[in-house]
Amino acid sequence: MIRLWGVVAVFAAVTVIRSVLIGIPLRDPHGAIFLTRVALSAVLFAVLAGVDGVRRTAGPRTWRAVQRTMRERWPRRRLLAAGGLLLAYHVVYFCYHNLKSWDVFNQPRDALLLGWDRWLFLGHNPAALLHAVLGEHLAAYVLMVVYESFSTLVTVSVVAAVVLVDRLWDGAVFIASMVWVWILGVASYYAIPSLGPFWSAPHVFSRLPHTMVQDTQARYLAQRAELLAHPHAAGSFAQVSAFASLHVAVTTVIVLMASYYGLRRTTGVLIVFLCGTVLATVYLGWHFAVDDVAGLAIAWVAVQLGRWVIQPTREEGKACLTLEAPVD
Repeated sequence: MIRLWGVVAVFAAVTVIRSVLIGIPLRDPHGAIFLTRVALSAVLFAVLAGVDGVRRTAGPRTWRAVQRTMRERWPRRRLLAAGGLLLAYHVVYFCYHNLKSWDVFNQPRDALLLGWDRWLFLGHNPAALLHAVLGEHLAAYVLMVVYESFSTLVTVSVVAAVVLVDRLWDGAVFIASMVWVWILGVASYYAIPSLGPFWSAPHVFSRLPHTMVQDTQARYLAQRAELLAHPHAAGSFAQVSAFASLHVAVTTVIVLMASYYGLRRTTGVLIVFLCGTVLATVYLGWHFAVDDVAGLAIAWVAVQLGRWVIQPTREEGKACLTLEAPVD
């Protein structure tokens, strides 16, 4: 676990240095990025631990029996280790969002990504092709639901990976992979700053029905304009970047980790969800097709780095065996 916190510390230091260079402090608007999510994770942890306790209790599942199972499964050492994993994730997520906000000070390069998309699709716009194939009404609502489900999937998956695994070390691999996907993702934002097709080619999406997607996109652009105009205002905070698609990258990490855990049916369902996410990002104008390709690549690298970070040293391996002693 020491290497994981080393990665977190370095990323936090980079964030602080960037904050000093641009003269804008770290921000957590209304506590929505860090405080609220930490609280939500704590609630989910308690709920999932209770469900897991019921599942693991042999014989009559009385209140006392379930309590005994939970005490045996969650000794103080394991509980602190699990809390440390979740805290590491949330620190990185908080830093990621601040770095993403400051990416608006870089010049967008959407024309480059539009050109790549047209080259890949032989001169056609991939979003326009999807509109022609899927139509511009029902598909918009279905893909909106898929796209908006992302946040819930991530929130539940992160906590479930720590609570439901038999070996906490396996949960640590998931958390480390998620830490890396946010780090690599924000690095890609700075490598090719962009806002997305809905901004650079709005005419392509003008015939889609008005949903919360357009409202969110308008809000993101307004936030960007506010931050550019008043960077030192306490409420100025932006949330829009396109390359690479972290909806695709993070979802792919979840798919790869489900496969790693041997959850075959869950992996199959998640693959279908991933395909829907890829379609939604392009169809709704959030991302270029090349953003999704980059997201897939980032996910694979993140999982490899996550597994590398969590490989225990000999001393950590001994502690791991003690921590993961089977519950009778």
